[in-house]
Amino acid sequence: MVPDDPLLVTLVRLIDRIPTPPPALRRRGRPVTYSDRLFLKALVVMVLKRLPTVHALLAVLDQPTLEMRQLRELLTEDGRFPTRRTWERRLAAVPATLPAQIACLGQELVGLLDPWRERGRAVAIDSPVLHARGGVWHRKHREAGVVPHTSIDTEAHWTKSGWHGWVYGWKLHLVVTVAGVWIPLRAALTPANAADNEQAPDLLTDLSAGIRFVLGDSHYQDPALHDLAATAGWTLVATRHGAYPHKNDGVEVRRILHKERSVAIENFNGQFKAIFDVNGAVPTRGKVATARWVLGAVLVYQLTLLYRHHLGLDLRTGLKAFLQAA
Repeated sequence: MVPDDPLLVTLVRLIDRIPTPPPALRRRGRPVTYSDRLFLKALVVMVLKRLPTVHALLAVLDQPTLEMRQLRELLTEDGRFPTRRTWERRLAAVPATLPAQIACLGQELVGLLDPWRERGRAVAIDSPVLHARGGVWHRKHREAGVVPHTSIDTEAHWTKSGWHGWVYGWKLHLVVTVAGVWIPLRAALTPANAADNEQAPDLLTDLSAGIRFVLGDSHYQDPALHDLAATAGWTLVATRHGAYPHKNDGVEVRRILHKERSVAIENFNGQFKAIFDVNGAVPTRGKVATARWVLGAVLVYQLTLLYRHHLGLDLRTGLKAFLQAA
């Protein structure tokens, strides 16, 4: 890292220093010309410059500024800069690799930052809802196969949120540390109608060693998840159904853990949405583009924690202004 470089350039360079998951077995055929890291670098630019499309990315990179010249050099390998078709094809494949990349870097951050040194080893699982860009596709039109307006993202879906009511859009499924620093450990994006308990096993398999508690709301109160917890060696603490106040054994301990979860996950969700300006609609349309941008934002959040740790800066406050400087 070169601190005198523009912040965006520095964060792009940081991609060369992070661990990556083992590469998937490639099919027979022509060997790839460009590394996967190159397209992660481009993704960092897309997120921080809020560029929803490959066309927008290439248009910005083509500008005659010092920063763009530095970025073009970082996005060149062996003297070659990818063609537009290569950018479109490889960036379309990036979303499928991001959950594993986020999990890999999350594990690295846990080892580096030791977030649980002053408290119990717990994580929170949640699925904040993100509004789709454009209009909404009402049920009567969806069932009839009619798209009444071209602005509607037909790959999104409906869900009912306890906070926001009915929302047409997406869910960002997250596992975050309940600790002094909020580290995203797992992330996935689905249409908003995906059931939280059905997405949870993929998020909770092979968690960091030593995690004792997984804290969730009532959507995760599922016998299959309790079975997974028993096999993996952690305890699932999820909100129980039924009238309040609950009076069964352990209720006071659960109340403390639910409060810890609420503090961690609600603050992380609010901070994440504010930093990346997704309190309103996402800037993208379609599952591939939306997953690329939203999961890319989670990766950028992780990179920010890593870089600010190296600078000795606070890891919970000042992140939005820091990234706005990029």
